[in-house]
Amino acid sequence: MPALQVGAAVSGTVEARSRVALVTGGARRIGAAVVRALHRRGLGVAVHYRASRDDARALALALDRERPGAVATFCCDLLDPGAPAGLVSDVVSRFGALDVLVNNASSFYPTPLDTTTEAEWDDVVGTNLKAPFFVTRAAARFLAESRGSVVNLADVHGRNPVTGYPVYCSAKAGLIMLTRALALEMAPEVRVNAVAPGIALWPEGDRDAHAQARAVRSVPLRRSGSPEEVADAVTWLALDAPYTTGEVLAVAGGRGIGTIGP
Repeated sequence: MPALQVGAAVSGTVEARSRVALVTGGARRIGAAVVRALHRRGLGVAVHYRASRDDARALALALDRERPGAVATFCCDLLDPGAPAGLVSDVVSRFGALDVLVNNASSFYPTPLDTTTEAEWDDVVGTNLKAPFFVTRAAARFLAESRGSVVNLADVHGRNPVTGYPVYCSAKAGLIMLTRALALEMAPEVRVNAVAPGIALWPEGDRDAHAQARAVRSVPLRRSGSPEEVADAVTWLALDAPYTTGEVLAVAGGRGIGTIGP
């Protein structure tokens, strides 16, 4: 598929360039699927990672074989002061522009009411709510120039909480509201939407087959989803929905719409 092109005025002429996306937490799992999907659409892709250096480099190397120079990796902890602004600056320096921001980076683990520490609160809320705000703020000027878009990775549990994860569910609920608020703040130049996955990947280390089967039975479509299905939704909102902003698209097989029988 040919690269998506936008016009850039240069010396009275119009010069075409490929669009550019930044995917936070893009080295693994759903983030990597989003990177691959955007790359297939012809975008240059900046892959952010914090600790997954080997995965990020392997992904970039594989995609570089298909289209040399279209992918670059960037390492930082988004909770470090100044890191969001530094990341965006580095991406724009490397690619020359920014058209799409996908806020995917996330910490996910149980946060029981009686044992969760303040450090865990800061980490979960920071990666799932604080970082998307400050990365988006850093990117806002560049996205406005390109009339670009933001897609946040929310979660169906941001609307329907699950026992044992009150901090994560609250952070994702905040991200859903942040999506709607930023859609107002950044209009009309920039669209801001979110995708809320259901069961797309099991948490790493989760080998409870009975619990997994029980969870799948709660899904009206009676199956789990895939990272690729989530990535397709992200790509649609980012590139193919010019009259859509402030929306949260659930990719969850109907999970959360009601109770179904056994």
